[in-house]
Amino acid sequence: MPTSEHQGRTAVITGGGRGFGKAFASALTELGAHVFLADIDGEAAEEATQELTDRGGSATAVRCDVTDEAAVSEMISQVTDEHGGLDILVNNAGLHAAYNRPFMELGLSAVRRVFDVNVMGTIICSMAAHHAMKGRTGASIVNISSSAAYANRAVYGVSKLAVRGLTVSFAREFGVAGIRVNAIAPGLILTDAVRAELSQAEASRVLGEQILERHGEEADVVDALLYLLSSKASFVTGETLRVTGGFALSL
Repeated sequence: MPTSEHQGRTAVITGGGRGFGKAFASALTELGAHVFLADIDGEAAEEATQELTDRGGSATAVRCDVTDEAAVSEMISQVTDEHGGLDILVNNAGLHAAYNRPFMELGLSAVRRVFDVNVMGTIICSMAAHHAMKGRTGASIVNISSSAAYANRAVYGVSKLAVRGLTVSFAREFGVAGIRVNAIAPGLILTDAVRAELSQAEASRVLGEQILERHGEEADVVDALLYLLSSKASFVTGETLRVTGGFALSL
């Protein structure tokens, strides 16, 4: 079996304790990468890391709030000290469907929290990682946006639209350092978190607007991530790959 191109690479995945983050970490450790699972819920990160290492993977749990500049800087310093640099950053941490409501309904405090995590968290982690990724072969950042970024109905969607914009801006700015920056916009993917937050009526509405008549699975998003991180996507940067079953199509 050929050696994976991710063998020996180092990755940071924010929101790595559960959902997409845990699935991304599992896929990358299976391909030989060492993964730092960063999560504000340190216990979840520890449990996920234990699962990966029990299966023979190489992983480290880090309790980290992506809105805390000092904590993020400390995490990147740990990565650099232990592994000499960083190859992959997945900006996955975010607040989700429960915040997909009108601005006036959520109120300013909740709105600020959504943008702090979904937007400023992406900015803080990307800027902190830049020096650790600069000049490394295949260095790649993938941000997690959402199909809601194409609907723009409410706060969550607008925050994820901002992530699409950041993807383009960072791709331009980081390209000179050899760092590709892309994003994934998942549609309705029935993770545990989505099942807990999304009403059946909303799930049925989205499914009815898709072209493909099935719910998305974590594996669909994991496959998209692995493509964007791979050498097959070496000429792809600044793009947002929609994984939506056709929900968010536009010209």
